[in-house]
Amino acid sequence: MSTQPPSNIHEYFGSLNDPRDGQNVQHKLIDIVTIAICGILCGADNWVDIEMFGEAKAEWLSSFLELKHGIPSHDTFGRVFRALNAEDFQRCFADWTAAICELSAGSIVSVDGKQLHGSQDGSLGRDGIYMVSLWASENELVLGQDKVADHSNEITAIPRLLQLLDIRGSIVTIDGIGCQTNIVDTIVQAGADYVIALKANQRTLLKDVQLAFESTEPEFAPAYYQTIGKGHGRIEIRQCWVTAANDLLSFIADFKTWSGLQSLVKIVSERRVADKIQTDTRYFISSLPPDPQHLLHVVRAHWSIENALHWVLDIAFRQDDNRVRKDNAPQNLAILQHLALNLLKQDKSLKVGLKAKRLRAGWDEPYLLRVLCST
Repeated sequence: MSTQPPSNIHEYFGSLNDPRDGQNVQHKLIDIVTIAICGILCGADNWVDIEMFGEAKAEWLSSFLELKHGIPSHDTFGRVFRALNAEDFQRCFADWTAAICELSAGSIVSVDGKQLHGSQDGSLGRDGIYMVSLWASENELVLGQDKVADHSNEITAIPRLLQLLDIRGSIVTIDGIGCQTNIVDTIVQAGADYVIALKANQRTLLKDVQLAFESTEPEFAPAYYQTIGKGHGRIEIRQCWVTAANDLLSFIADFKTWSGLQSLVKIVSERRVADKIQTDTRYFISSLPPDPQHLLHVVRAHWSIENALHWVLDIAFRQDDNRVRKDNAPQNLAILQHLALNLLKQDKSLKVGLKAKRLRAGWDEPYLLRVLCST
């Protein structure tokens, strides 16, 4: 069977700086990266799995890789990805993803963090690392990710990630931790809009926005929209109020400047299951015009990052079970998993879940090549 090498791996990752030196380097960096990408696509979850994949597919891999010294050991994979510069690896990932996905005007881009629980090291008193991801909800693709620095939080990582990628014309959605003026400034300066949740970390702002919706004055009356959904034995009612009254926006701006602020948003979600009723009320600030139907859609789209990314990483890639924890290895392994997720999401030839697609890629070399060469 003729094999077409996945040249796009070399195109996007061939410029990586090799962290190794000396004369004992036996395996080319691009070969190690290629085997790792293929292994993760085919169901490997750690360095041992990747070595076993390489050994099983050595004949196929050698048709387009040099492999002068055979398949690297799992220790070699571990050492290389521990030392590989994660920021450089992330930039290569972002370039590949940009070739797959071009954001259109109005695309919803969600930002959220996830802890890699398996990277915890109790003996050394280290918490599991946090990764902040940028997720294109319509395309169902990870656009980029960044590790939260030790003894820090997502507030510092979010601006770095937003500056790394081209988000012009998109709508950025962030949970309450991202409600910071410098993050809002970064979004607006990049030519994007925002919808950001309010929580207790901005207590004064939250209180002011809550009061804005308690006014009974006609000139402050908000626009309103409602949806009712039924299914799976439950009824879900979502109500959205939006106000753009100049006096209210000016009052909030007097306390702290929020670049581009156009709308204050209140959403009440009610879920009815049997005799139980659950109600949740949330508030947001936004640079979008005061259209309650559109803003309700944007807020709902934000939560796809939980269902279509974080949940999938835990179920299909067993991310929380992974014990990789040293140096840059956890971050680089997360990038490999995000890359595999993106490539498998792009394949529309199989109407099955990602776990099944990973199995098919491991069994079927032509399918694996089709996934690899999707750009």
